Amino acid sequence: MTIAFIDLAAQQARIRARLDSAIGEVLNQGRYIMGPQVAEFERQLAAFCGATHCLSCANGTDALQLALMALGVKAGDAVFVPAFTFASTAEVVPFLNATPVFVDCLPDTFNMDPESLKRAIVHAKSLGLNPACVIPVDLFGLPADYDSLVPIARENGMKVIGDSAQGFGAGYKGRITGAICDITTTSFFPAKPLGCYGDGGALFTDSDELKALIDSFRVHGKGSHKYQNERVGMNSRLDTLQAAILIEKLAIYADEIERRQAVAARYDAGLSNRFNTPYVPDGLKSVWAQYTLKTDSEAARDALRARAKDAGVPTEVYYPVPLHRQNAYKEFPVDPAGLPVSEDMSSRVVSLPMHPYLEREAQDRIIAAVIG
Repeated sequence: MTIAFIDLAAQQARIRARLDSAIGEVLNQGRYIMGPQVAEFERQLAAFCGATHCLSCANGTDALQLALMALGVKAGDAVFVPAFTFASTAEVVPFLNATPVFVDCLPDTFNMDPESLKRAIVHAKSLGLNPACVIPVDLFGLPADYDSLVPIARENGMKVIGDSAQGFGAGYKGRITGAICDITTTSFFPAKPLGCYGDGGALFTDSDELKALIDSFRVHGKGSHKYQNERVGMNSRLDTLQAAILIEKLAIYADEIERRQAVAARYDAGLSNRFNTPYVPDGLKSVWAQYTLKTDSEAARDALRARAKDAGVPTEVYYPVPLHRQNAYKEFPVDPAGLPVSEDMSSRVVSLPMHPYLEREAQDRIIAAVIG
């Protein structure tokens, strides 16, 4: 029997009656775009993380672009992004004619390295770029080192966008991701810890000014009404159906986060004596978008994956080619010391099945297959 890498069916079974009712209510209302469920979901999501404002949008990539637009990022600006992450974080920067500058990651948390960021800022200035923004990523569900990264940004006159597509709801020293940066973004792609049944995203901010700009930009640059255009915007709205679904998923999200802690703890107990298991610094709490091991070498990773496949256990490699090595991004600046950790991690990390409904028996099978 093959084990699911992410078991959305188990979650759906838990709340299917509530989902059916919520979807039926949207169909009865017939307000499929910006219906009342959208505003209600935004209200609940802001309350969940402690942000003043939440604005939903069509997907997590749009959320990042809307954030940059609201901050006025433009040609000649440098935006500092990790190389070891998904392409969305970097790809929105050239859309605004700005320049992504790639930063290395830390070998223990996989998140942005503050010392690499410092070097990258000096390098960007030497190229005549204006340091405008840094986008740390809460990779695999673990918050970035904001206490180190935010002061560096402030010292250089920069804003901070937290890319919490994988980490929304994680804990950071008494705060929740979503309420830490100038703007935080997230994604509701179905495989995310809080996912819908299609595409969706959201932005969080405590600034009334940024909230108004994001609200305008996401609806064609609207002014006081939809046929008054104050600025060049885009069309990026969360469907009412997806908002209705997410309201029901948010209702159980805190419980699912705790279930993910239990799954991660069982993995730690079974694998820490054989592998480099995930490191969670004191005061931080991951939402475990992924449970990611470090093997000793690429060959060891290949062997692990082969053993798992033979046992019917799926594994995934995120991200086998760091962004600065991709054809689309290889001409952009990088930390002048290079990005050796990103390159090393891309050859050694491997992720195991992770979701709140992973039963102990199935997890025992996974651990046995991984150990071999």
